[in-house]
Order: sequence, then C-alpha cells, then structure tokens
Amino acid sequence: MGYLHTNEKYFSDFVQSIHKLTRIPLDKLEEYGKVNNLINVLEHPRVLEPTVAQFQKIEQLNAFLRAYRVVKWEEENARQCIRSPQQAGDYFSTLLEGVRDRERFMVAFLNNSNRIIETRTISEGSIDQAPVYPRDILKPALNCDCSSLIFAHNHPGGTLSPSPEDVQLTRRMVDIFNPLNIQVLDHIIIAGNGYLSMAEMGKLPSVAERTANYESISLPVMEQSDYPYETLHSSDEIDDEWER
Repeated sequence: MGYLHTNEKYFSDFVQSIHKLTRIPLDKLEEYGKVNNLINVLEHPRVLEPTVAQFQKIEQLNAFLRAYRVVKWEEENARQCIRSPQQAGDYFSTLLEGVRDRERFMVAFLNNSNRIIETRTISEGSIDQAPVYPRDILKPALNCDCSSLIFAHNHPGGTLSPSPEDVQLTRRMVDIFNPLNIQVLDHIIIAGNGYLSMAEMGKLPSVAERTANYESISLPVMEQSDYPYETLHSSDEIDDEWER
C-alpha cells in the first residue's frame, strides 16, 4: 500500500507541475492520464492538442530537461574525454533520448585529445524526415579546427537499426572529411532507451571511398517494422576505444 500511495503522490505532483508550468487544464491532464502515459505530454506534445502558448511552454520545459541532463553529464564527466562508442552513446542519449516527435541530427566537434569543442544541431526535421546538408557540417568543422567528428541522430519510431540513408550519409561524410584529415569517429543512433554505434557495427568506412558529394540527403523517420530490430546497447559491454 505504501508503494502505491507513493506512486499516486508522484503522479499527482507530476500532473500539478505540468498544469502550473504549461497552463494545460488540470482536468484534461488527469483524464488523459487515466488511460495513457502522461510522459507523452512531453515526448509527443501535440497529443493533448495544446494551444500555441501551451505548446511553447512544453517546448521550454523540454529544453530545460535536456539542458539539465547535459549539465549533469558534463559535471559527472568533466575530466573525461569521449574515447569510445559507449561514452559517445551516453553523451548523445542525454541530448536525444526524450525527443520522439521529430528527428534531430547533431554533430560533436572534437579536438585532438577527444575533448568536445562544441556540439551543434545541424538539422531538425519533421515527423517523417530530416534533411542534412553536408556544407552545414563542413563550415563549423573548419571554423573550430576540429580533429574529429561524431554524428548522432534519433529514430522517433523506436527502431534501433540504421536505415540505408543513415549508412549512405555516414559514408558520404567520410568521403568529405577524410581527405581533410578530419576523422569521422562514429555515428550514433538513439532510439527508445538505447543507442547503436555504427562504428561497432562495422558500418563506418575508415577511408574515403568516393569523390566528395555535397548534396543534401534526407534521413527518413523509421517505424518499428521497417528494419530488423537490433539489440539495445548494454552498458555492461566492453568499452572499447575507437581505432585511429
């Protein structure tokens, strides 16, 4: 009974907080929560058909939660460098794990000690695709004199497996940056509560294979039935470093 009472209290606190922060009517939240997961209010903001002002409040709340996760990660990893797929997956999970209403493509620019110089959102797509323009990655990479790059994007549909477009984009990035002596270390895919490393899968070429192509490519949002489901990455696996 104590456990159930505690859960009810947290549920009530959550509903009250969302109501106060977004001004979505309390009865509307409570009614939705009777048969649905209230986390949807944050992860799929349009499920309750909010007003423009309410939607903006939800977006602000999500931005705060993402910032909190990043600050917490940086505090816990202040003296660490990103040297492995596991560390890259953990880092980008803080940024992309809760984004389920759109696809977002991000890049981390690293120095020669594998410390992050900066991380940028390069593309934020619609519910069904996210166009990526290589030039939007090339310019900041040259401006910050980075030595390596890590790409990451989310699959809102929950499928933890690379699409053909994911593989094509990754190869194209290697074709562009390898001749410039900028190494593409990995491409991380975030889905559900897990992540996948294309470097670990052997889907990341070590050298350029074709002439650089700067045309855009759209990454489609994948549904769970589109491609075979890969096993979630486990934190218990060996934390191997990338080969250089």
